[in-house]
Amino acid sequence: MPNLKEIKNRIGSVKKTRQITQAMKLVAAAKLRSATERALQAQPYQHKLKSVLGRVAEKAGGTVEDPLLQRRSDVKNVLLVLLTSDKGLCGGFNNGLLRHVNGFIAERKAEGIQVHIRVYGRKGRDFLKVQKLQIEDAVIEYDKTPKMDLVRPLADHMVAGFTNGEYDEVWFGFNRFVNAATQEATFSKVLPLEVEAEEEDLSVTDVNLVDFVYEPDPVSIVGSLLPLYLRTLVLQSFLDTEAGEHGARMMAMDNATRNASDLIDRLSLEYNRARQAAITTEITEIVSGAEAL
Repeated sequence: MPNLKEIKNRIGSVKKTRQITQAMKLVAAAKLRSATERALQAQPYQHKLKSVLGRVAEKAGGTVEDPLLQRRSDVKNVLLVLLTSDKGLCGGFNNGLLRHVNGFIAERKAEGIQVHIRVYGRKGRDFLKVQKLQIEDAVIEYDKTPKMDLVRPLADHMVAGFTNGEYDEVWFGFNRFVNAATQEATFSKVLPLEVEAEEEDLSVTDVNLVDFVYEPDPVSIVGSLLPLYLRTLVLQSFLDTEAGEHGARMMAMDNATRNASDLIDRLSLEYNRARQAAITTEITEIVSGAEAL
């Protein structure tokens, strides 16, 4: 027969755990709202900048030969920037992305390409160490750092490495934010940049009917906007990662809270049955003793 005291102690322990998961869910939900706003508000700016770049590049014709646009015919070195979280308790947020890292690296190695890894987040760093993969640089506990303080040095490092030939391509591995319940593991090539005009920009619209005059010239404007566009890509990756982490943690804590409630119900039922059985046994013993007298 189950020990009533043990069951009661376990019920109390699960209730305390439920209080913790409920509190973590509320904190994650509050952080998610602000993080989602930042991630969504940055998208129109990025899309508009891409549209302007495509339009100006189309105007410049084939004369744009910026270093950030140059594709290497023989790719030998690739930089992978991996964005993960520092903290756990966020479901499969990190695991879903990290499962694809080995495949990404294996594909490049099969082609004779060396992959250099720069990782953000304790979870990604620990995973790479367990896999015995060489890390070029690791940044942890970065969640409280202003995003642009992370974006500027990283973008400068990427540009310097790409232009001097240290890297032939630069890729980002991160979780693209879809909604609170969905984050898509994404590997996106950010260098060399692509600034082809989108279909909607090439269609006949009121804007395209206007003959813009570019000063000093379209080629110079494209060269000035490319570093800015690169920073918007990097920033969006960080913002998506932040929003995705809070969304995944909120859902994980919500599931944990519900599981704790279900477990408390089962334990309470088990406790009541055990208590009823104990009472029945005691009554039986009393009756038997009375009859013996």
